[in-house]
Amino acid sequence: MSPPATIHLPFSNWRTKETADRLLKAIEAETRNLPTPLKLMEVCGTHTMTLHRSGLKPRLRQVGIDMISGPGCPVCITPDYYHEAIIDLLVGRGDILVCTFGDMTRVPTRKGSLQTVVPAPGSRLKIVYSPEEAVAEAHNQPEKQVIFFGAGFETTIPGITFTVKKAAEEKLKNYCLLTAFWLIPPALKAIIEGGELAINGFIYPGHVSAIIGEKPYALVAETYHLPGAIAGFEPADILLGILSVVKQIRSGQPLVANEYRRVVKPEGNVEAQAIMERYLIKTAADWRGLGPIPDSGLKLRPEYSSFDAVRRFSLKLGSGSSARKTACRCGEVLKGLIAPTDCPLFGRQCRPDSPQGPCMVSYEGACLIEYKFSGVKSYD
Repeated sequence: MSPPATIHLPFSNWRTKETADRLLKAIEAETRNLPTPLKLMEVCGTHTMTLHRSGLKPRLRQVGIDMISGPGCPVCITPDYYHEAIIDLLVGRGDILVCTFGDMTRVPTRKGSLQTVVPAPGSRLKIVYSPEEAVAEAHNQPEKQVIFFGAGFETTIPGITFTVKKAAEEKLKNYCLLTAFWLIPPALKAIIEGGELAINGFIYPGHVSAIIGEKPYALVAETYHLPGAIAGFEPADILLGILSVVKQIRSGQPLVANEYRRVVKPEGNVEAQAIMERYLIKTAADWRGLGPIPDSGLKLRPEYSSFDAVRRFSLKLGSGSSARKTACRCGEVLKGLIAPTDCPLFGRQCRPDSPQGPCMVSYEGACLIEYKFSGVKSYD
């Protein structure tokens, strides 16, 4: 089935106010006669950033579209016990080098954060900008055990997994991964089947879609009869996606529209998919806010388990007593049940300089984005 006709724009015009106004008028023409506002979930944290930074959220509300942030932040949905396991390793064992991305180091747990704990003698933490930096560290420091603590969706999973390929080829015995890998389509299914939030449609993440293509979202349209559109990250990209979803609602023909065709191929990135297929296997995964979801995570295949930090260091991963007792409502924010401002800690005890949960830590976290662009710097 072909998507409803939409507006085609020269790329050079995508960042202009005139383009945004034109698209907003087109959306308003579609929503004008609808009985109630539509609730659309933008799954990706980068979409959330664009909506706030460009001032589109209130303007969309004026034309009958309520945008809801989803679980599109891998740092945010990673349970505390992953962080606590790597913290225990860092503080309890010498000659360990933990490499990870910067926002992973600031996530607060009942044991502190990676950035605040004191490593054991000979051990240290290093913030990296690419997982390949961790491989280089393993080469340069053969006396240390180097662990890359990687949380990511389909966007970054292939690049992180590629380091295992390199380490295996180069016979690196002192390199391994602590994987916190999450898959977006099963999480969408869990949100829909949870029934806690009445969503009219989805804006699918452009980065993830560049890897997985269009097909994995088909279940949403075919089984749950909800429309969706893959969108890029310019304001006009998102507005085109929203316009497509609204047109699908009006036509009663839900599908997976690709409004990011300049980047996303229908089949996705087959080479990246091949790397994931070769080295990883699906597993049940525990999402902050959403709980356990079948086949929503990836772990290293048994034949590559020697590069698995959980196996190498006998790490204990599990919910149990590691959940902090806190008033932070990050889990509900990730499910789209509440806005960041509905959390009693937001802007009070919880600010970027004193985060109480990962949603105020990650650059893709809904709370940090809301705080940064809301204009309200403190509620105290």
